[in-house]
Amino acid sequence: MTTLRSVCAVATAVTLVGAAGCASAPRERPIRTTPVAQGPGTLQEARKFLEGRWSLLSFEVFPPGKQPVALKGSGVLTYDDFGNLRIEIRVDEETAKALDKAGVVTERGVISSEGRTVIDLQNRRLTYVIEGQPSAGAASGPLAVNRPRYWEVNGDLLTLTTKDDNGTPLSVAKWQRER
Repeated sequence: MTTLRSVCAVATAVTLVGAAGCASAPRERPIRTTPVAQGPGTLQEARKFLEGRWSLLSFEVFPPGKQPVALKGSGVLTYDDFGNLRIEIRVDEETAKALDKAGVVTERGVISSEGRTVIDLQNRRLTYVIEGQPSAGAASGPLAVNRPRYWEVNGDLLTLTTKDDNGTPLSVAKWQRER
């Protein structure tokens, strides 16, 4: 019986030593990637252009079947080098009421969102990814975050246009780069 126990103990020890020799190791082969494209017409250039602080020059909302709403107020758009975006627009009480009727909810006259953006160079489109809000699903209101913004650049002027599913503009915001 002692011999059987001894044989079992030796077999268990050999198995444990063998298993310890099979421990996993980190991957040592480098992952091959391509260099990041740089220069005119690249994603890196678009991010670099957007980076900084922008002041709102004008903002109009075009609710379907209703009169356009020209925002009376001020706003700041800040875009960092990681694609994070922060927008804060402050409007007067009259504009806040008109926006509410148009389906744009303000909180005490403030429209604010924070998150990151996905840039589609080919279609000249920005898509907001706002923390805690779904990126897909039914869009509600002309400024719904799941609606892409189409962008145009003219010098230091950035125009962001939100469109409905048929391509009709729902809002147009013009931003001037701060120096």
